[in-house]
Amino acid sequence: MSHATRSRPPTARLPVVAPILLALLGLAASAGCSTTTEPAPAASPVRTAAAPSPTASPSASSTPTDAAWAQLMTPMNEKALALLTLAADRGTEPRLRAFATRLHSGQEAELGRLRPLLARMGLPDTDVHAGHDMPGMVTEADLEAAGAAEGGAFDRLFLTGIRDHLHHSAQVSRSEITAGARADAKQLAADLVTAREAALTELEGLPGAAQALG
Repeated sequence: MSHATRSRPPTARLPVVAPILLALLGLAASAGCSTTTEPAPAASPVRTAAAPSPTASPSASSTPTDAAWAQLMTPMNEKALALLTLAADRGTEPRLRAFATRLHSGQEAELGRLRPLLARMGLPDTDVHAGHDMPGMVTEADLEAAGAAEGGAFDRLFLTGIRDHLHHSAQVSRSEITAGARADAKQLAADLVTAREAALTELEGLPGAAQALG
């Protein structure tokens, strides 16, 4: 599951936003999130069945970096869950299946913190990056390839795909820690980096990882 093709430059004009936001979205690869639409305003209310709580309004301390990070990390975790579900069921090695199961639970728990964070910032809980080529994002093509693979081929696709997800999500989270403004977002980013580093260490020791990851 190679992500080498993701080094191409954006093909459409990015919205005019703060430079740090562009750096966050383009971190770790020259490819970025190409779009011709403006990002959702930070003041847009979250559409839910229940009336918004007083804490759901955007914070004056939020920056474009905070919003970009939360709106990127949420779909990254959501897409990774599908690959982890496949691996927990179809991985050839018991250790690989156990790893996928634990990581699935951890990423679901992170979503349980990311979605309320979006609400507190007044941002929609929708995938604003749908259809964009983002480094580290598990794509529908990735899932189709994994679904068609069997045995060792499946394990290799899973190992490379989830490694990229963990690596890139940790990188953008480090950028949030450095350049973000919201204390709750920065704390979540720090917790996520810690979890990613532990997961990457465990991943490298899984059966077949040395061959799959080079």
